[in-house]
Amino acid sequence: MSFALLGLAPALLRAVDERGYQEPTPIQAAAIPAILGGRDMLGRARTGSGKTAAFALPLLQQQASAHPVARPTTERRGTARRLHTLVLVPTRELALQVGESFRLLARHLAPPLKVVTAFGGVSINPQMMGLRGGADIVVATPGRLLDLIEHNALRLDGVAALVLDEADRLLDLGFADELQRLLALLPARRQSLFFSASFPPAVKALAEAMLNDPVQLDADAPPVPHLAIRQRVIEVDAVRRTQLLRHLAQQHAGQRMLVFVATRYGCELVADKLGRAGIAATALHGDLSQGARTQALAAFKADALQVLVATDVAARGIDIAELPIVLNYDLPRSAVDYLHRIGRTGRAGQDGLAISFVSAESEAHWRLIEKRHGLRLERERIEGFEPAEDAATAAAPTGGIKGRRKSKKDKLREAAAALQPKRTA
Repeated sequence: MSFALLGLAPALLRAVDERGYQEPTPIQAAAIPAILGGRDMLGRARTGSGKTAAFALPLLQQQASAHPVARPTTERRGTARRLHTLVLVPTRELALQVGESFRLLARHLAPPLKVVTAFGGVSINPQMMGLRGGADIVVATPGRLLDLIEHNALRLDGVAALVLDEADRLLDLGFADELQRLLALLPARRQSLFFSASFPPAVKALAEAMLNDPVQLDADAPPVPHLAIRQRVIEVDAVRRTQLLRHLAQQHAGQRMLVFVATRYGCELVADKLGRAGIAATALHGDLSQGARTQALAAFKADALQVLVATDVAARGIDIAELPIVLNYDLPRSAVDYLHRIGRTGRAGQDGLAISFVSAESEAHWRLIEKRHGLRLERERIEGFEPAEDAATAAAPTGGIKGRRKSKKDKLREAAAALQPKRTA
C-alpha cells in the first residue's frame, strides 16, 4: 500500500516522500483513514511504530482543508489564529520531537500552519511571544500548558482535536491532576486520540472518560522486537560493566551507541569514565537544564559524540536516525521499557544491535524480561571479562539470616539480666 491510497493531499505526500517514508506502517494504514473520518481513537503503540505520523498527517489534512480561505494567514494580521490541534506529551524531548515532525510534514501546506512547542525547564517568555497571534497546533507538556493559560497566552475553548501521546508516561510522571484541569477547559465536542504503550487501570479510566466510541488499534500486538534488531546478552560482573562498555565502544569505533543506566549519578559517572578513556561521551538525564539536554542530543545526532549515556528520559519519543547500537548497562525496571529502549535502533528498516549486560544479581530480572516478551537469548561471555560470580553466590545473604539475629530488645534484656545479682543456692 502507498500513502497516496490513504487519501492524503499532494502537499502532504510530497513531505512524506522527503522524509523517506516508503509505505505506511500498520498503525499508519489503519489510523489515517479513521482519523480523517473524524473518529476518536484508542491505540496501543510501541516505539518505532510510526505513531507520530499516524496522527500528524490526518490532523494536518483536516486543518488544511477546513475553510482555507477563512483561516488566518500572515497577511491578515488583525485576526488571531484559533488553536485547532492540541498534543499533550510527558517530556520536553518528546515535545520537541513531535513538534518538529508536525513542522516537517506541514512544510508544503499553503497557507502555512503555525506550530508552537511548549515545555517547562526554560523561560516562559519566549513561548508566550511565540503564541502571539495564536497558533494552529500546540505540542506541550501539561504543567507548562497550564502556566501559559494562566498567563492568558492561549485558550482551549476552540480546540477541535486533542492527542494524548504516551498516556501511560503522563500518569507515571504525576500529571493526573493537570490532565483533569486541562480536560475541563476543552470543548465537549472534539476529536480525541489516545495513544499509550500500556493500559494500567488509571490509563483505562482516563480513556473511558475521554473517548466516544473509539476505533481501537493495537500496533504492539507482536511481543517480539522488530526483526531488524539483533539482540545480544553478555554476562559480566556488575563491577566490570564500565570496563566492558569501554571495550565494546572501542570495538565499535565510529558507530554511535546509546547506553541506558538506572540513575542520574550513574549516568554522569559512566560518561565521565568513558571520557577519561578517550571516548567522546556525555550524559543525558532529568537534572540537566533543557539547554544542556538539547545540546547533548544535537551533538549525538550530528556524530560529534560516539556514546550518549542516558536514563530512561531518552527511552521514549527520541528519534535518532540510523542509530546502530543500544546498550542496556542497567536493565530497565519494567519489562515493557525493554522494547522502548531497544526500539531506538533498527528504525525505518535499518539494521540495529541491542546489547544487554546481565550480572549474577540481575539474572532473575532478565529472565522475567525474556518471559514477558517470549524471548530466549543465548548468554555470551567476552574473553577477559568472564564473570567470577554466579547467581547462587550473588543471592546469598550478606547481612545474616533473617530471624536469627538478636533484636535490639533482646540485646537490652540480656544486658539488664547481666546486671542483676546472681542467686545463690
